[in-house]
Amino acid sequence: MIVAGIDCGSKNTRTVIMREGKILGKGTALTGFDQAAAVRASLEAALVTAGVDEKDLEKIGGTGAGQEEIAMASLKVNDIRAIARAAVFFFPTARTVADVGAEKGRVARIDAAGKVQDFAINETCAAGTGAFIEAMARALEVPLEGMGPLALASGRSIPLSAQCAIFAESEVVGLIHAQVPRADICKAIHDAMAGRIASMIRRIGVSEDVVMIGGLGLNPGFVESLRGELGVSTLLVPDDPAFGAAVGAALAARDEA
Repeated sequence: MIVAGIDCGSKNTRTVIMREGKILGKGTALTGFDQAAAVRASLEAALVTAGVDEKDLEKIGGTGAGQEEIAMASLKVNDIRAIARAAVFFFPTARTVADVGAEKGRVARIDAAGKVQDFAINETCAAGTGAFIEAMARALEVPLEGMGPLALASGRSIPLSAQCAIFAESEVVGLIHAQVPRADICKAIHDAMAGRIASMIRRIGVSEDVVMIGGLGLNPGFVESLRGELGVSTLLVPDDPAFGAAVGAALAARDEA
């Protein structure tokens, strides 16, 4: 059976094509104002990389903030269910999953079958999302992709007391004016954000193994900060964590009765 999973997020829309539990192709598009167009663009890109035609798709799963615009979806699933399914697909021993994207952070405690036992969502403050890292990168005049490696270069801990992204940026500007090294500021930023996500995980209960998906899974500085905040030996990160929710949507559609 060939299935597709489409994750229409606030910033990016991602599609995966799968057959017999294997990923055949992937596609991505900026979501922008026209979510339906982004869905179509990401699907077509995934079909090309998979080498299959749209008519070959037997089922399509949709998830994400813009899932209502995924008109071709045979099943629409919420974000939490999608990331839970993805976590046990990538790592069968997974019992906790964290998904941090551009505009939202969410965590879930799951069982061996990938069913959600409890969850928490941060969608009211940018300080717990990738947008926070992007804003801080602009303030530091550092390329976004350089933030994580720069944070890893620091061995110093500087607490950021502000719980709001706007006030935190003011603190960062103050550190810049105090001529604190960029690496140390980067680590402080990642530690502060990791602290918010870790507190969400503690509310639902930390159950190893912990899986990290979403765009922030590509940021080694954030992954290391979250690992340290949770006090676990490692965080499990799949090869392409940004497509995690799309994979979960595809699997949910495949198993639909």
